[in-house]
Amino acid sequence: MRLALAEAAAAADRGEIPVGAVVLDRLGEVLAAAGNDRESSADPTAHAEVLALRRAAARRRQWRLTGCTLVVTLEPCTMCAGAAVLARVDRIVYGAVDEKGGAVGSLWDVVRDRRLNHRPEVVMGVLAAECSAVLKRFFATRRIR
Repeated sequence: MRLALAEAAAAADRGEIPVGAVVLDRLGEVLAAAGNDRESSADPTAHAEVLALRRAAARRRQWRLTGCTLVVTLEPCTMCAGAAVLARVDRIVYGAVDEKGGAVGSLWDVVRDRRLNHRPEVVMGVLAAECSAVLKRFFATRRIR
């Protein structure tokens, strides 16, 4: 989660919403890391999770990320939760809860939907206070302007 927080901080420095994500292999080695990049790339799908999943798949040279863990500073949205399910990650670990758009237990629960063919394990609340503080600081500075 510390690496995901560093990616979130780098995203904030670029003017992006500070969300960071990391994909770990089954041994805990980092396959990929990314921060949000929607503003810079003008790409609505450039969420940290999607970018990290894409990079991990490219590194593995396959779209199935079985045995991998997606670590993210903010609860994934529907797009990112769906991407994690489709990538077949074994586990999603996240920090801050997203009550307005979270799809891993808060607003929706995409990853535990029994109608889907894959349901990753979920670990929530890891360094939640730190992950939440990064977002609160970012948006507090935006409101002042």
